[in-house]
Amino acid sequence: MTDAAHLTQDELKTLVGRAALQYVTPGEILGVGTGSTVNCFIDALADMKARIPGAVSSSEASSARLRTLGIAVLDANEVQRLSVYIDGADEIDGHGCMIKGGGAALTREKIVAALADRFICIADASKRVDVLGRFPLPVEVIPMAAAQLTRRFAALGGTATLRLKDGAPLVTDNGQHILDVRGLAITDPLAFETDVSQWPGVVTVGVFARQRASVCLLGTPEGVRTIDFGP
Repeated sequence: MTDAAHLTQDELKTLVGRAALQYVTPGEILGVGTGSTVNCFIDALADMKARIPGAVSSSEASSARLRTLGIAVLDANEVQRLSVYIDGADEIDGHGCMIKGGGAALTREKIVAALADRFICIADASKRVDVLGRFPLPVEVIPMAAAQLTRRFAALGGTATLRLKDGAPLVTDNGQHILDVRGLAITDPLAFETDVSQWPGVVTVGVFARQRASVCLLGTPEGVRTIDFGP
């Protein structure tokens, strides 16, 4: 057996991806997120794909990976509820609140998470923080509002920059842009999410406090640690 203390970050992601299979209920539609850790989870689903009637995905990339396995991808409008949503995080605090959106899929992630009874976060130990904000906060915005939103974040002490791809503004799956905000310490994630979500031009703020994690499967040098945050 491989010593967990010598596992690479990618190997830890594979471990937590496989550990998440225990939360998948055979015969029920599954909510699936986006990112490198989620890719490990999707790959692990190959062992039980015949028992999964379908999935609702938060990104085009995850949808393509699921379809490659032969798992049907459903539109969120076709589903009334999901028993579980499994996704990664860029940061997670001691209450299960998260920063998400490093992969630019935060809006669809929040939509799918809102359908689910439970959010299972899969992450490596580097994502665990005491206070959110060390990772730049992604905010999906309507392009014409980017400059005024940059000023509003500056008033809070944050520095917002437009996310680029190949030298041009990154365009999300929803046709919008993303601001990455540095320099914030988000001590009250629920209040922060509630406030910023109401700013004109904000599509989605990457703080997940209303849709916080119920459980976090954390890849550590000692193996997978399960943190239960409750309902």
